[in-house]
Amino acid sequence: MKAPRSLKARALQLLAQRDQSPVELRRKLLAHAREMARRSDPISSSNEAGHGRVLANTSVVPVAMPADVASADPPSIDPATEVESVLAWLAERRFLSVERFAESRVSARSPRFGNVRIRHELARHGVALSQEADQALAKSELERAQAVRSRKFSACPTDAKERARQARFLAARGFSAEVIGRVLREAGRDAEPEADEPR
Repeated sequence: MKAPRSLKARALQLLAQRDQSPVELRRKLLAHAREMARRSDPISSSNEAGHGRVLANTSVVPVAMPADVASADPPSIDPATEVESVLAWLAERRFLSVERFAESRVSARSPRFGNVRIRHELARHGVALSQEADQALAKSELERAQAVRSRKFSACPTDAKERARQARFLAARGFSAEVIGRVLREAGRDAEPEADEPR
């Protein structure tokens, strides 16, 4: 059986794939650490090895385990403590950076989603934008919403039903009500000359 990777190796592999928030990296490493602890526990390992195996001699009487063996010492380091130590090591060496995670997540999400959605996603990771990043995101939201609407809908809204449909789409993408209103008003103005053209 292949030896399990150390927590540091696992963490560095995850961070090499993409930036991670401390919250999600902690969750992934804790699952890995608990699995490593379970595999290294001689009692659970022996139970796994004997699982499903039928004993040839069914008349064998189980022998009580001596007290000193039954109360084997627990692993020297608690998985949660070990994970926190690895996270501190990563942050100290700048492998793990909240700021870099926020920047990469905003960069990946902003072309397709509004500020409400982006802020909510960051909050789930326990991350808040800096004031400068938040202001930059707010300034670009109208332009981003216009681009998202244009990619989804080829035609400008010409009636209340179509306007409501496009508004629902933009709201689901996390754009604010104010921005959605501006986008649809401007799109409606663009459609007016077409409606006034003689048939």
